[in-house]
Amino acid sequence: MKTDENSVKSKNLISKEDFSLILTAKAINKLKEIMKEEKKQDNYLRANVLAGGCSGYTYDLELVDKKNVTESDIKLEQQGIKVLVDNESAEFLNGISIDFIDTLNESGFKFNNPNATKSCGCGKSFS
Repeated sequence: MKTDENSVKSKNLISKEDFSLILTAKAINKLKEIMKEEKKQDNYLRANVLAGGCSGYTYDLELVDKKNVTESDIKLEQQGIKVLVDNESAEFLNGISIDFIDTLNESGFKFNNPNATKSCGCGKSFS
């Protein structure tokens, strides 16, 4: 019996009430700084999972305006940062913590994903 990809994904949909995503204080401060520099304080942070990367999936963060908000998006707000997650990405991002690190060796957003079974050395890709 053949099933299409959308029917499989729909079984794994996470309700808005059961979804959790945490932005650390460092991540919030960096996002506010970026949004101010780019004059995008009213925009949303869209957190996505995309196919690709060395481990199968990769994280994507993007600032989007109101016209890119869909009714099916999971919407959260943390200390003034409005976050959007699409239904397809929600099952991969549920429970994730997003931090910002700035060290001599690396700088950027760091994803701590309890759902990942494997990740690559760069920390941007997982499966």
